[in-house]
Amino acid sequence: MSLLAAFLLTISCEKKTTPALIERGTFPDSLIILSDINSSYDDYNSDIHQLSSGSPIVFSSNRGSTGGQFDLVHGAFAYSFVQENGDFFMFSEMASDPFLSQLVSKVNTPGDDFGPYRFYSPVDGMEYLVLSSENTSGDLDFQYTKNLPYFGTAIPAIADSKPVSLLNSSDNDAYFCFNTGQDTAYFCRDTDGSFDIWMLPKQTKANMDEWFSQEAATPVRVDALSSAASDKCPYIFRKIMVFASDREGGLGGFDLYYSEFENGTWGSPVNFGPDINTASDEYRPILSGNEYFTNMFLLFSSDRPGGKGGFDLYFRGTDLF
Repeated sequence: MSLLAAFLLTISCEKKTTPALIERGTFPDSLIILSDINSSYDDYNSDIHQLSSGSPIVFSSNRGSTGGQFDLVHGAFAYSFVQENGDFFMFSEMASDPFLSQLVSKVNTPGDDFGPYRFYSPVDGMEYLVLSSENTSGDLDFQYTKNLPYFGTAIPAIADSKPVSLLNSSDNDAYFCFNTGQDTAYFCRDTDGSFDIWMLPKQTKANMDEWFSQEAATPVRVDALSSAASDKCPYIFRKIMVFASDREGGLGGFDLYYSEFENGTWGSPVNFGPDINTASDEYRPILSGNEYFTNMFLLFSSDRPGGKGGFDLYFRGTDLF
């Protein structure tokens, strides 16, 4: 049994001798470094799939090449709270998972591999992994693979990776994500020398595999989110997009921003401020939540002082609704 499984079992098997006083926990507003996942090298671009109190995490790291090439690696983390007093607990580890090991081996390339994004498509009942990989010209292109949902028993077959011809261009294309309804894809591209956020609508009933394989489409730049600087790493949870930008007005380097989608448009981006951003770089934020908690949480990477070295992964609760 892994340490993560033991943690979850301990939490779930606690004997409650008094009535539950707290029905929903709160993610802490203090910063937690994922010290058992981070290394002395660069660890960033995290993604979590099938969010729950215990989740697999896939991210990019150059630990395997001692600071050189970036590949996808995987671990796990879990969180819980004590109903009697609200105390929050979190656990993380570089857990061995036979399915995730096969999954990342399907998509890791001889070049750099960044920005994993996993999702389930209700149209065809398949799970997808999309990422950006360095091509022979040194530019980033999207690729993807798919598999039947994995429930922790028999490992499903994982398809060989294919290019996302619909979105790939002669520029760098990176950090794919969907909105909640999976009817609009968002990503970043450096057409004019700096990255902007782009979008492309999708018919909700269109087969994902067929859609990805179409000829290159013409996406639309999201002007409300793009600036003269680089705007990267979009990620959407409910009606909130979080992203990274080195635009003017930040605290230094890349900062994290959020925007709310209302009445068919994205609002003006808001800097998360000094509770999250620093004079160093903050990068590729993931926003999510859990029905048993009152707020949401951010997973992001930063090369701020105090980590293990290079970029490290951090966790923090946040109130945006």
